[in-house]
Amino acid sequence: MKNKKPTRESSSFATLPPVVREKFKALQQQLGVRFHNENLLFNAFTHSSYVNEHRRKKFSDNERLEFLGDAVLELGVSKFLFRTEPSKSEGELTKLRAAIVCEPSLVKFSNELNFGNYILLGKGEELTGGRMRPALLADVFEAYIGALYLDQGMEVVEEFLNRIVFPKISIGAFSHVTDYKSRLQELVQQKNNGPLQYEVIEEKGPAHAKKFVTVVNLNDQPLGKGIGKSKKEAEQEAARQAIEQLQAQTTEGEN
Repeated sequence: MKNKKPTRESSSFATLPPVVREKFKALQQQLGVRFHNENLLFNAFTHSSYVNEHRRKKFSDNERLEFLGDAVLELGVSKFLFRTEPSKSEGELTKLRAAIVCEPSLVKFSNELNFGNYILLGKGEELTGGRMRPALLADVFEAYIGALYLDQGMEVVEEFLNRIVFPKISIGAFSHVTDYKSRLQELVQQKNNGPLQYEVIEEKGPAHAKKFVTVVNLNDQPLGKGIGKSKKEAEQEAARQAIEQLQAQTTEGEN
């Protein structure tokens, strides 16, 4: 019987420097999850800048896994909320899920697991602080979910979420979920400050993982800026930042 020729997928992990392979083995031990195909794990932490600097090795970045992980994470959270929040309406469940899977929340999950220490970056991205960039940390968390799903299926993903994400939901970490746009509108109306306008100023990222950058203007002056996976999410984040800005101005005025 002839030996099978190694595929690109099965050989990529083996081509990493030993010190990097040991880091990923330590990560698996830390998380209590051993990958059958370690290349999927490596792929989840590979940024496009690293791929660009190692073209001869034909590595793949984590964008496709991020796309998959985004959907798997939403499904896992949706199932949990459906089981545990029987009194909430569809709209309330949707709002709560959005708060759990939004970028700031994913960044917190990623930081708690020290995922930033394992991301493979190009030298330029490393020098400009990419390892701590919120969007990058959120993407890596989603990519890890996607890799885990491909490697071991939905049941293991839900076991992982049950340790990392679901307990925070159960203790009410997201009970503060608010419609920031409505709150901002109320604040502005109280002071008769003028009309609010939301504007998408940039769309970035690949088509399957697009990010929207939105600003909210008050009397044609920018008051807050937000980034999200949808226009609605970006508007909510922009409104949240605008509220912080208004509250800071009020505090300064009182001092």
